[in-house]
Amino acid sequence: ITSTGQWLLLGSKDYLEQKGYKVLYGDTDSLFVKIKEGEASNLEVNGGMIAKDLNLYWKEKLRTDFNVGSYLEIEYEKFYKKFVLTQSRGSESGAKKRYAGLLIENGKQKIEFVGMESVRSDWTRLAKDFQAELYDRIFNGKEIENWIVDLVVGLKEGKLDDKLIYRKRLRKDLDDYVKNVPPQVKAARMLDDKSSIVKYVITKKGPVPIGLNPTDIDYNHYIDKQLRPIADSILVLLGTTFGSIIDSQQLNMF
Repeated sequence: ITSTGQWLLLGSKDYLEQKGYKVLYGDTDSLFVKIKEGEASNLEVNGGMIAKDLNLYWKEKLRTDFNVGSYLEIEYEKFYKKFVLTQSRGSESGAKKRYAGLLIENGKQKIEFVGMESVRSDWTRLAKDFQAELYDRIFNGKEIENWIVDLVVGLKEGKLDDKLIYRKRLRKDLDDYVKNVPPQVKAARMLDDKSSIVKYVITKKGPVPIGLNPTDIDYNHYIDKQLRPIADSILVLLGTTFGSIIDSQQLNMF
């Protein structure tokens, strides 16, 4: 099944490229196709025509090559006004199922994230809000560098402490963690609470549950582990890095 799916996607890609379309990305059961100049004026019709053309192509090809009928039904799903396929960390290639796109729904803009921090439950509110605002600024051509510097300064001043909480689920009993002890387990062992959801922050002494009201928060941890990976995955496409931005004179003075 998997091999057949890949064969169909690659065959669809080849066919569309012969028709003058650029295929940006292929997923398990979908293709991301850059439309031609002028086709954005009537998306539903033009998107539907591309899908209809592909269905006719496969119907004829399967009949000619294998003498079988086609039950494929390729559909036009959605249009991204702008689209970003982020790089795999430590790689120059795109990451699978990890992208963001600017949608227009009912006349309003909406950024859709797939496989990224904003949709993952194990990232902090700081990371999710940072990613949402960063992509909004990039998609809409807003200023970025001063905003990032101001955010890092505010973080170090303690203005974002309410966004630094990790919420992670314990998958087994605390006593069952012997060799590898993750941060949430270390935090949970400081309390008598047996809840399966652990809420904690990273301090200079390590993970501490919020129930103990920790104050010595390790802000560098959040800069390096929450903000930097999100920023660098897209800033590299703009020819800059998170480090080069926060190493500016303004932040050094702080």
